[in-house]
Formats: sequence, structure tokens, C-alpha cells
Amino acid sequence: MIPIDHLLGFIEEDAPWGDVTSDAVIPDVVCRAEVHAKAAGTIAGLAEARALFEHYGVAVRQRIADGKSVSPGEALLELEGSAKAILLVERTALNIIGRMSGIATKTRSCVETVRTVSPHVRVAATRKTCPGLRVLDKKAVELGGGDPHRFTLSDMVLIKDNHLAVVPLPEAIRKARAGSLYRTIEVEVESPGDAVLAAEAGADIVLLDNMSPAEVRGAILALEEVGLRQQIIVEVSGGVTGATLAAYAGTGADAVSMGALTHSVENFDVSLTILKGVQSFRLE
Repeated sequence: MIPIDHLLGFIEEDAPWGDVTSDAVIPDVVCRAEVHAKAAGTIAGLAEARALFEHYGVAVRQRIADGKSVSPGEALLELEGSAKAILLVERTALNIIGRMSGIATKTRSCVETVRTVSPHVRVAATRKTCPGLRVLDKKAVELGGGDPHRFTLSDMVLIKDNHLAVVPLPEAIRKARAGSLYRTIEVEVESPGDAVLAAEAGADIVLLDNMSPAEVRGAILALEEVGLRQQIIVEVSGGVTGATLAAYAGTGADAVSMGALTHSVENFDVSLTILKGVQSFRLE
């Protein structure tokens, strides 16, 4: 669960001096409302929306768990409480659900595509997330069945091309290993020869960057020929799209990472409607 203080920061951004519209025109009354899906997909963000509503004293009945498939018109949350509180949280909650569900839905689609080709290949996210929203974006990937990959630069060593422009590949791996025995070391390479060099130098993961599916198969074959394939994880990344995902999944790689899961989010449509003249669900 995302810390409530993190979520409250979104309310502070949206209403730094309160909701002047509701404060001016809405009486201090209790009402009921419902949040509905307006599209089909994988739902996410309900736990965060619920936490926000409950923080402001609104009773919430969650109709479905995060990570489940939903249909257009399906009820997601039932709310009961102060009309002002519901309207204060409304847009922030819907934005969270919409973004997280969009990511989860896209991730689930990609995971299902990969499973038809190779059930063991993992679909992973990258650090191409919206600043301030990474924890939500990564959670949404997990709810969609994907792997979040590293959350921060502090999590693991990932030696990329700009590192290798300064330090030679074997030396970079040696220095990373000397720094700690307990950190995973991944190295980004762009040729079969460098993939072998990285594996020979002691990398745990080789990231084959911006290679075609044929080039990925060639790199994996090169690792097999020197007897290093089984001791290393092979990840593919760089411009992978829905159109090319199946081809990459069939190369023999262990994981395919996609910035598109989080850097180009298609919002999942949800709505909140205040109900009139209905019985309290807390009395049912």
C-alpha cells in the first residue's frame, strides 16, 4: 500500500486552499456515490483511492480487487459520506485509478502476448515513469502481471552505454563487483561480442539493447557457444512495441523490458456519480 502521506500530497496539489467551489455552494450533507468503469481492462488504483476517501471520513465499499478484469459500467467503489469530502477527493482518485489502470491494462495485454509465445519470459518496466508517480506506476505494472524491474538507481548496478563511454566494460564490472558482493550487476550491450565479454567479466544480467530479434538470437547463440548462457539472465530492451513484442519473446531471452508500459500511458476511463434518494449501504 502506498503511504497515505504520499497520496495526500496529490490532494494538496489539487486543493492547496480547499475546494472553493464546493465550500461555496454545497451544504454540509451526507450523500452516496459510486465509481464505475467506462471501459474494459485491468483495474488498479482502487486501494489508493479508497485510502484517500477514508482519510476524509468517507465510508467505502470496494466491489472488486485491484488486478482484476472489469467491464464497462461495472461498479468499482461505493462511497458514503460528506458530499464536500467526496468532491474534494473525486478528481485525484479518478486520476490515480485512470493512470494505474491504463498501465495495468497495457501490461496485462503485453504479458498475454508473450505467454502465447513463451510462458517463461518476463515483461518488465523501466525507469521511464512520471516523476513523483513512480511508486504508483510500478505497482500498476505488477498488478498487470509484469515485473517492476529496479525502482531507483540505488537498487542495483546497471552499467549503460554512457558509463562505458568513460570506463571499459571489464573494468566497470570489476569495480561494481568490488563495491559489493550483494548487488546484482546488469550490463547494457549492443553486440554479441560485448554480451560474451560482459558474461565473462562476471555480469549477472546482460541487457541486449536496440537489437533486432535476429541479432538477439545471435547474441544468445554466442553465449551458448562459450558455455555461459545458463549462468546469465538475458534481457532485451530498446524500442520494443506491441507489434514486435512476440518476435522478441521468441528469441530465447528471459525478459523483455518496455518503457512504453509507463512512458506513454493511455488513461483508463472511470467516472464518479453522486446518487440521489438511495438507502445507506451501512444500514443494509
